[in-house]
Amino acid sequence: MTVVSVDKNTEALSLTVVAEFDAGVQRVWKIWEDPRQLERWWGPPTVPATFETHDFTPGGKAAYYMTVPDGTKAHGWWQFTTINAPDHLEFDYGFADDQGTPMGEHGAAHATVKLEPIGDRTRMTMSTRFDSEEQLQKMSDMGMEEGLREAIGQVDALLAEPANA
Repeated sequence: MTVVSVDKNTEALSLTVVAEFDAGVQRVWKIWEDPRQLERWWGPPTVPATFETHDFTPGGKAAYYMTVPDGTKAHGWWQFTTINAPDHLEFDYGFADDQGTPMGEHGAAHATVKLEPIGDRTRMTMSTRFDSEEQLQKMSDMGMEEGLREAIGQVDALLAEPANA
């Protein structure tokens, strides 16, 4: 399994997932940079994501939806705040309405992704910082930890393919 650890820290208002992959940093970076590859792992296997926009630049935005088994679509947004290829990106994110407009019901969160080489492998540390303990708990209750485990669990198969597959 690729997920090494999941740490929910209520004092730091964070959820951190560490995963390791049998691929170099440049290859793992592609799964974030290329929206077609991102679609293949962002979200649990039964709730695939479709990225409608993905402007992978500082200040750029991404809009996507996840399709649940009954066909319902849950929309989300990202705004990239930092992109330092090939090993560091940060983005704010949250839920959106059907037109992609951010909704404040669950608040926004901030994600930091760091990739570091460990020999010919890569360690990915993805940390999400929340605005409040209530928001962290709400997202946890909605299955965020399990969803991230399942989503990241799909990355190995993707990395085994050529980078532009």
